[in-house]
Order: sequence, then structure tokens, then C-alpha cells
Amino acid sequence: MEIRRLYPEELSAGLKLIWETFLEFEAPDYSQEGINSFHDFITNPDCLVSLEFIGAFQEGQLKGVIAAKDDRRHICCFFVEAASQRQGIGRMLWNSVKKGNQNNTVTVNSSPYAVPFYHKLGFVDTDTEQITDGIRYTPMEYRII
Repeated sequence: MEIRRLYPEELSAGLKLIWETFLEFEAPDYSQEGINSFHDFITNPDCLVSLEFIGAFQEGQLKGVIAAKDDRRHICCFFVEAASQRQGIGRMLWNSVKKGNQNNTVTVNSSPYAVPFYHKLGFVDTDTEQITDGIRYTPMEYRII
């Protein structure tokens, strides 16, 4: 498994993986407003340029993507394609964000579907579930030791 930053020409494949995985696993928990808000976020060029995209590649095929902003202080997107879930790819992507991270904490607004996964990684809830622009999320953080 190769874990590395996405090249600019790979970004469209990364966004396609994010969108398709979102539709399969996240969208069923969201209102149409939330689905539209998420789509607007991942298609907004001003948002995308502020993110660092890291991909997991197996034999040249993109299997998962994590995107962070503010020097890896906040995870904005974290998706592994359906066929590749539960194979350690998410943990490898998370470890790549943690490695060399200069921050004391990393935050995420977890979807309902991903809360158990983030708990397994060591994240803790910082508040109860909230809804903003139709997007359901639980604010969480991970303290880097």
C-alpha cells in the first residue's frame, strides 16, 4: 500500500471516490439539504485549494482519501471505498496525518456513520451531535501525545 499526497491530476479521482462513498454510506443519514451542502463543499474550488489530500494506493488504484486543513489540524474528508473497508487502509491514512503533525490536537466533525471508527482511532467527542446546513456531525478531537 502506498500512502502519499495526491498529485493535482489525481484530485478528480479522489473527489469521485469521496462522493461515491459519501452517497453509499453517509447520504442515507442526511437530508437533501445536507447532501447538497456536502456536494457544494467538495466542488468548491476555494475550499479544495485549502486542503491537503492524501491517498492510499494499491497497485496504482486509489482506495481511500483523507483531506485535512490548517496544517493537519482538522480532518475535512476521510473515505475508503466500500470494497476496501476494514482492511486497515483508514488507519494507514490516519497514521500519515499523525506522522510529523506539529499540532497538539486534531479535530473532526464526524458523520454518524464514522463515529465508531473515530473512537477506535482514539478520538473523543467534544460535544453532542449537531446539524449545520443539513449535515449531521459529532465534533471530536484527538490529542497527540
